[in-house]
Amino acid sequence: MSAMVKRLPLHWNWNPPGRTFAQTLIGFSIALLCAVPLWLTGVPEAEATGVYSMPNLAAGDPTWVIDQATTLSRITRNEINGELEQLAQTTGTEVRFVTIHRLDYGESIDDFTKKLFQKWFPTPEAQANQVLLVLDNVTNTIAIQTGAEVKTTLTDDIAESVAQETILVPVRNGNKYNQAFIDASDRLVAVLSGQPDPGPPVVNDTVQTEGTFARAEETDDRSATIIVVVLLVLATVIPMVTYYFYQMQS
Repeated sequence: MSAMVKRLPLHWNWNPPGRTFAQTLIGFSIALLCAVPLWLTGVPEAEATGVYSMPNLAAGDPTWVIDQATTLSRITRNEINGELEQLAQTTGTEVRFVTIHRLDYGESIDDFTKKLFQKWFPTPEAQANQVLLVLDNVTNTIAIQTGAEVKTTLTDDIAESVAQETILVPVRNGNKYNQAFIDASDRLVAVLSGQPDPGPPVVNDTVQTEGTFARAEETDDRSATIIVVVLLVLATVIPMVTYYFYQMQS
């Protein structure tokens, strides 16, 4: 016994029954115009990180790495956790690394770090032996906060060097986040344990000749401009073509 099998068409029917081609084209044009604002604006704000969205934490909490931006490997997180746990047990100083993906609109990494430091450690006593370092991996900006007792061994200059050099040099030289945070952990542990400061990474100066390559920012601006122009042209041309086609059919 054989069964009748209905074959499905292998092509998309651009002109469904009951609708003229002009009506279908008008519907497509309206859908395109409605989609334009979404393409232009996107939804990056939904991914922004504010202090209110960070987990609660307090002095003595054995949480040393919060990698919300998922920039670090599990091996790196485990290695850093072990170092910072040992540091806390031997010196009483607690160091925490935080990575985030995109700040709230209008907020700087410095403001975010200060607010998070105050949220987690609201009193001078709670802040005294704390170090908090926060990186935003979208802008690759970083900030560090230290308590009053910490400053006796980790000066503001060394703390700033750890953030702006030990971390940002490898990050800006190939997005080497794992190396950057391991080096920062090693340096902080050494300084806070009373050992000599290993110092920032050595940067080899290379001769940079002027070229014709566009910077990443320029490339992004050009791409955005091209997309906007194309969408505006489509939004203008498609309704015109639809109108003339409709006139020809009537």
